[in-house]
Amino acid sequence: MKFIGARRVSSKLSRKTTLNGIFVWLLTSFLLASASIQAQQPAARVPVIGIFLPDTATAYSTYVAAFLKGLDDLGYVIGQNILIEYRYADGKRDRFPELASELARLKVDVIVVAGGTLAAAKQASGTIPIVAATAGDLVASGHVASLAKPGGNITGSTNIDADLSGKRLEVLKDTLPRLSRAALLTFAGNRGDQDELKETRAAARSLRVQVQALEVRDGNGFQSAFGAMGEERADAVIITNNSFNFAHRRQVFELAAKYRLPSMCGRDTFVEYGFLISYAGSRRDTFRRAAYFVDKILKGAKPADLPVQQPTVFEMVINLKTAKQIGLTIPPNVLARADRVIR
Repeated sequence: MKFIGARRVSSKLSRKTTLNGIFVWLLTSFLLASASIQAQQPAARVPVIGIFLPDTATAYSTYVAAFLKGLDDLGYVIGQNILIEYRYADGKRDRFPELASELARLKVDVIVVAGGTLAAAKQASGTIPIVAATAGDLVASGHVASLAKPGGNITGSTNIDADLSGKRLEVLKDTLPRLSRAALLTFAGNRGDQDELKETRAAARSLRVQVQALEVRDGNGFQSAFGAMGEERADAVIITNNSFNFAHRRQVFELAAKYRLPSMCGRDTFVEYGFLISYAGSRRDTFRRAAYFVDKILKGAKPADLPVQQPTVFEMVINLKTAKQIGLTIPPNVLARADRVIR
């Protein structure tokens, strides 16, 4: 009887072992099949942003950092759910078309531009979404139909430099109470510069300041332009905000120092480089907001339906080291209004 009982137990164990083996086999087969299916499915594509800027990486480092911070705030991690292709023209305008074409061939999901690179990006592609982190008057230039309804493949932030021209002259007059003649350095063919000239002259009438407009067509024209300022005894120079003047900032800065001319600029990075004063919309803020536009586009929004924004944060920056070098004392009431002072 004990022997028969042992056979029955052994039989039950055998059946249980067989069932367990079948279960393990089925589970293994299921896992292998699932792995095979997953291996056959393509990995989700990571979106690629093209950043296309007119000058060097160093010149735009603070602005790009603001853009990346904006992406980070929205939950993007470079290398995980977003990739970036950088293209810097190093101040060489003739490279704009080539670099824009490179990004178009890469079929990036969106291109972030600034200033003069916008036109090149638009020429390279009429379908890839373009976000202007900062640019001239987008409506007047014909890049968008209107601020509320841009149309096409472009949106972002538009500058209002011309609207701030009167304020810049006013700050310059407060800084130099005896200001009677101000030179305005413009780049030939730049529509935004002509708008700035018009608004500066309008403000100059009430401030009793004469405006000396000097147009430069290439890098060789700055020497003669400053020579003319010296001959006409200009009290200060206003440097219009465009990528050409910024690309030649070293030459312009050295000439302004040579003639001991206080300088007013439309971009804080001019002052960080060594110029005297800037008053402008914050480009750090507009670059940070460019991340908002990129996020909307990657989630399915069309640039044509994303309203263009104007600057909402304005900054005055003063370089006291430069003031000391040219023997100028900044009045306390002007210094108190500065958002940032470089000492």
